[in-house]
Amino acid sequence: MKTEMSITKMMPVIWLLSLCLVPGLAAADGYNEGVRAEVLLKATTTSNGQRLQYLKTDKAEVTAMRVTIAPGRETGWHLHVIPVYAYVISGTLTVVMADGKHYDFQEGQVVMEVFNYPHNGINKGDKPVELIVFYAEAEDIPLVRKLSPPGK
Repeated sequence: MKTEMSITKMMPVIWLLSLCLVPGLAAADGYNEGVRAEVLLKATTTSNGQRLQYLKTDKAEVTAMRVTIAPGRETGWHLHVIPVYAYVISGTLTVVMADGKHYDFQEGQVVMEVFNYPHNGINKGDKPVELIVFYAEAEDIPLVRKLSPPGK
């Protein structure tokens, strides 16, 4: 015997499956109607695969900064001893690691910066790269530690 289900009876199942398949749309739970929240990234590792780490401190501090890299320019080799996250507003950022690997981040992507690992951010494009960068720091810890290029 063949069983048929009406579309009306299937709607709750379809709705539930759609939430599972598109987790970013479910993120607005807890907000009032008319609020849309979209998960841009949910990660447990940095861009190069390091497990995320957080500082253990009683002097926690957060800095949010707009960073603009002109065409053909770079940040210079540096590292962060604190967790750093960025959102690319415009342009394409190429991040080169000390081991020679590189990662490209486009407009609208989230950058999970590497922790205690030398890297250099480069704008190879013809328009500025604009980032909003969040530093999860502790008081009196520098946001960036400048380094010499690898091998020099």
